[in-house]
Amino acid sequence: MNFRVRLTREAEADLDRLFDFVLERELSRDGGDLTLAEQALLAIRAGFATLKTSPFTCRKAGQSAFLRELIVPFGRSGYVALFDIESAADVVVIAVRHQLEDDYH
Repeated sequence: MNFRVRLTREAEADLDRLFDFVLERELSRDGGDLTLAEQALLAIRAGFATLKTSPFTCRKAGQSAFLRELIVPFGRSGYVALFDIESAADVVVIAVRHQLEDDYH
């Protein structure tokens, strides 16, 4: 069985924010890698693809068995996506943050 995965507006905004952050950081560096922001988004989207088949393998995020976090490795750290398994067919990504951020935005 495959789950449908969708993102909230807030999660989409998080992806834009994270992309902009990486791009701005790389633009400010001598010899910065301008492809890094796109590579980060590709890694996150690849992580979301795993939610289609196995969302219950991700760690719980609170008291609910259905609220979970997906860890997406990237470079020396990575990203964390908060998601909810809404039904037997649907997974909703609520927010995405960098692992070094304090909390979701």
